[in-house]
Amino acid sequence: MSKQIVSTEAAPAAIGPYSQATKIDELVFSSGQIPLDPKTMEVVSGGIAEQTKQVMENLMAVLEAAGADASTVFKTTCFLSDMANFAAFNEVYAEYFAENPPARSCVEVARLPKDVLVEVEAIAHIK
Repeated sequence: MSKQIVSTEAAPAAIGPYSQATKIDELVFSSGQIPLDPKTMEVVSGGIAEQTKQVMENLMAVLEAAGADASTVFKTTCFLSDMANFAAFNEVYAEYFAENPPARSCVEVARLPKDVLVEVEAIAHIK
């Protein structure tokens, strides 16, 4: 088993002692992505739709850097600060997984880093 750290400037740098993702053999495990603009490292303005779009763009950038993409994701875990945002979150999320969506868990949490509304992590197969 070989472990490699994944890093890309197309997604926000880690804000703590973790990697954007880790590759092990043919799998990639992403860290949770939050709605930070990778250039400014600031939370994007707007509500759940805007934040979800940025989260998914960040996640796709990390997956691409690892040699994966949306079609190779087989599990996501989604964290919402308020389950009342579930429907709006799903609308944006579905744009990224239009065909054969991965298995998913989605839970409400008390608080997320930088008080964002959403965080998503994924496990994918490397192409």
